Amino acid sequence: MQVLTENAESSASGLRAQQVVLWSAPVLALVLLVLFVAFPGFFPPMSPEMSAAEVGRFYRDNTPLIRFGMVGFNLFGILIVPFFLLIMVQMQRMRSESHIYAFSYLTAVVAGATLFALSNIFFAVAAFRPDRGDELIQVLNDLAWIVFIAPIGMLVAQFGLLALAVYADDRRAPVFPRWVGHYAFLTALAMVPSAGAAVFHDGPLAWDGFVSFWLRNGAFAFFAAVMFFVLRTALRRQAEEAKS
Repeated sequence: MQVLTENAESSASGLRAQQVVLWSAPVLALVLLVLFVAFPGFFPPMSPEMSAAEVGRFYRDNTPLIRFGMVGFNLFGILIVPFFLLIMVQMQRMRSESHIYAFSYLTAVVAGATLFALSNIFFAVAAFRPDRGDELIQVLNDLAWIVFIAPIGMLVAQFGLLALAVYADDRRAPVFPRWVGHYAFLTALAMVPSAGAAVFHDGPLAWDGFVSFWLRNGAFAFFAAVMFFVLRTALRRQAEEAKS
């Protein structure tokens, strides 16, 4: 009886922790949206075709806002990881064969967060000494943008692994509905063309292009918003199962 009580208390505590992570996500999303809008290089996104002089002038003219944005992203950007770890926790509730997908998913999430942090650092370094040579600032700006947009392997893996886990979950009442797997797979496909940002200087595949910038980032943000509601439903059902 004592063991059952302890297990029930542990389950309730785990559910509370997951709820805290879930409901903190909208607040974090609002903060990140403010930071995204505040960074002057995103609206519109800077062009790869800007000359060194134009890039240098941009950093000198917008130094305070760039520093504010990058400090903010470094403080709050990493806090999005617990939301995706919440997805991983739910993946672990699937049948045991899906656990390898869950741990691989975690690796992809951490790799993506690391690259995002690195891009912030490059933007911040470019703005750290705006009086340095324009060519050096341009190099740092190129590094920041390419690291931010082009490395999409971990994102493709992240969404693909989630899709595989959903497809492998053959429980009578699956953790996530099957359409989540389809949606994750389509989101992974939407990420693939962004790899072209490391090659193209203009057009939809350049880092400021519709596909590489707007489709990539929009698909990521929209997926996170959809998963908020999917996770909310999953946690409600988990709580009901814990009571029964």
